[in-house]
Amino acid sequence: MADIPGLAILEYGAADFDIVRPGDFVLCAVSGARIPLTELTYWSAERQEAYRGPVEATKAMTQG
Repeated sequence: MADIPGLAILEYGAADFDIVRPGDFVLCAVSGARIPLTELTYWSAERQEAYRGPVEATKAMTQG
């Protein structure tokens, strides 16, 4: 997955994230949708995952 052109690699913190490898987007851990970095607002620092929106974030948290 890391070889997808434009895919950024991030390290997620509680309130922000650090860019480990620059890119244009990350992938939603639930849906697989591309999330432009400029639109990324939902993630889990504990799981180190990005989510497209509140529905996906809630789904990830409730599925364990």
